[in-house]
Amino acid sequence: MAGHSKWANIQHRKGRQDAKRGQLFTRLIKEITVAAKMGDPDPVTNPRLRLAVDKALGANMPKDNIQRAIDRGAGNLEGVDYIETRYEGYGIGGAAVMVDCLTDNKTRTVADVRHAFNKYGGNMGTDGCVSFQFKHCGYLIFAPGTNEDALMEAALEAGADDVLTNDDGSIEVITPPYDFVTIKETLEKGGFKAEMGEATMKPQAETELAGDDVVKMQKLLDALESLDDVQEVYTTAVMNE
Repeated sequence: MAGHSKWANIQHRKGRQDAKRGQLFTRLIKEITVAAKMGDPDPVTNPRLRLAVDKALGANMPKDNIQRAIDRGAGNLEGVDYIETRYEGYGIGGAAVMVDCLTDNKTRTVADVRHAFNKYGGNMGTDGCVSFQFKHCGYLIFAPGTNEDALMEAALEAGADDVLTNDDGSIEVITPPYDFVTIKETLEKGGFKAEMGEATMKPQAETELAGDDVVKMQKLLDALESLDDVQEVYTTAVMNE
């Protein structure tokens, strides 16, 4: 058993993501472009690209937009040359924070990220200072009331790494990151539709925050997520409101 407030936190995060859909499209286009540039422009043979396309389709991005991003990455259309970079640090209560960026100007990006950390009570650290606290994996979360035994059997047979039942009754299926889409589709065919899921950097342990610390931490995360060059922000913080 794990994560007594997991379901509420996941639902809260999903709502915040939905509210930022315009910004999400921009970030997805960047990721698709970079994934197509670094590997095969065919999602079938490029796991990273397949993940990005699946996420874009899940966000209801038009297929024409997705194809243009792939063509740009493959060199068939002109576009910006993005650099991948990651910054790490600490937030309120010592919670680990990891910030993944795609940028055409690293000098600008590092300055913006450092400013956000400093302004909102965080502390930007050195490379590797918190990344060991996260695991690159896929996860799917199923609503309380899902048949645990049946889901566990189906998930493990599909190739999942682990199945976790939380105190609130929600169930998490952990997958290898680049098998996420295949396992999700297999479970859907078996009648198990996740409420939310993605390939992510999953915290190995959580830092629980409450009261004013929740407000302060949310301001820091919002500031980081609002930066144009930021793709994803990961944290060990669990905010009990």
